[in-house]
Amino acid sequence: MNDLDIQDRPAVFATLERKSEEIGFTMPSDVHMGTLLKTLISSKPNGRFLELGTGIGLSLSWMIDGMDTGSRLITLDTNQELIDIAEEYFGNDQRIEILCEDAATWIKNYKGTKFNLIFADAWPGKYSEIDEVLDLIELGGFYVIDDMSPQSNWPEGHHRHVRKLVSYLEERVDFNLTKMNWSTGIIVAVRIK
Repeated sequence: MNDLDIQDRPAVFATLERKSEEIGFTMPSDVHMGTLLKTLISSKPNGRFLELGTGIGLSLSWMIDGMDTGSRLITLDTNQELIDIAEEYFGNDQRIEILCEDAATWIKNYKGTKFNLIFADAWPGKYSEIDEVLDLIELGGFYVIDDMSPQSNWPEGHHRHVRKLVSYLEERVDFNLTKMNWSTGIIVAVRIK
């Protein structure tokens, strides 16, 4: 098996990769994370999904590819330039709501329906507002994070935040989790109660 031979990339993926290079966006999720998100989302027909940290939309493209026609997705980022790019490629999809907002504030104010999957790829929802985000996941729903293995762009001392987060998730009795030393270091947790 060759996990580098990925045949079913989203149609817009190569264009977004080129756009990332063009604007100097250096923090995209990798293709392995994308394939995992697509697979997990495909397991939730008519699902509700949340992405914290839209970036340029690379992960979003995979998530959309996994969604059926009855599913809905909210994605947020604070960077207007990146949100504008995501709007350009995905803004016409009626299943998607793209927001340029502070995720910490949004999380604290959100009173809507719980989610079947949350991909937390920003500080809020991963290192802050963690309890609030985990409370937004339905029974059987997934919490997914990446970049748990050391990354070249980590600021000094970031490894301490990662260790603290992993320990916290391991202690939760309402989630089962799998830590994967794959891609950039992934954790997938599922709500069990």
